[in-house]
Amino acid sequence: MSGELFPAAAGTGLQPPRLSDRFGRSIDYLRVSVTDRCDLRCTYCMPSDFKGYEDPPDWLSFDEIERVVAAFARLGTSRVRLTGGEPLTRRGVTQLAGRLSVLPGLRDLSLSTNGTRLARYADELVAAGVSRVNVSLDTLDRECMKGITGRDCLPSVLAGLQAAKAAGLAPIKINMVAMRGVNDAEIDAVAAFCIEQHFVLRLIEVMPMGETGRNTAYLNLGPVQERLARRFDLRPQALEIGGGPARYWSTADGSAAIGYITPMSQHFCATCNRVRLSVDGTLYLCLGQEQQYPLRPLLRGGASDAELEAAIRAAIELKPEQHDFGRQPEKIIRFMSQTGG
Repeated sequence: MSGELFPAAAGTGLQPPRLSDRFGRSIDYLRVSVTDRCDLRCTYCMPSDFKGYEDPPDWLSFDEIERVVAAFARLGTSRVRLTGGEPLTRRGVTQLAGRLSVLPGLRDLSLSTNGTRLARYADELVAAGVSRVNVSLDTLDRECMKGITGRDCLPSVLAGLQAAKAAGLAPIKINMVAMRGVNDAEIDAVAAFCIEQHFVLRLIEVMPMGETGRNTAYLNLGPVQERLARRFDLRPQALEIGGGPARYWSTADGSAAIGYITPMSQHFCATCNRVRLSVDGTLYLCLGQEQQYPLRPLLRGGASDAELEAAIRAAIELKPEQHDFGRQPEKIIRFMSQTGG
């Protein structure tokens, strides 16, 4: 396993990303929400009684999603992640993945999932060209998991992880939202599990998105990072894994890593390289700001490829310098599931 998590930068000969915002950041990462529906109700993401979903006629079709992704790829965006809600709840999503994975210029197609359906779809995802997955796993305690997600789903998530491993998806990243008084006592156990299984653990600070996010007890990951570094003999790792915002620490042999996503205690806005496409075709330029750009009217109004690309460039110009989670935590009223993970 040594070296697999942190491959050397390859000399691919590809042109550098051509899509940049007004602060000089290259936008080479698009996260595509294929649904705002989910089969879980995680306490930090969506209210248990939430019913404000987009109507299916307002969802982008697979043809429309492919067209947007192709436009981004022509502009230099090379990484795409399928998200939700829970993306595996949308019928035919593996067929969509197959269509996207062969688009010129796209070199990394991944998927975020809660893992409940991963055992069923892991082989199909690999066949479709998905190379890696992020799986939500906030605890290894079955009752705690039930309390967080609203379902007794831990066995199915663990089965999904093993199926993903057997199918050859790699690296497999585990996303753990750290919550004070909820699952903070489980962090060390999840870290040990991920190191043993050669999964990449990513600990995530709660963001105050919507009422659910603001009502979740925040945990500063600084002290956690120091504790885990001592316990597992971790050292800072300069290379990233998959283009995301995590800062990684790895084991001595490089076979396992723990990343920290700290939008609250140590934000990463200066290096933000991503935008999000919601299921209704809205481009969100920042999780912690309101700037957005609707693409669906263009897609359904006969816009040419050149007009679509011009709209994407115009949208990127709206991307703010940084979020306002620290100064105005009440600002964002939409839930995470409405934006796309």
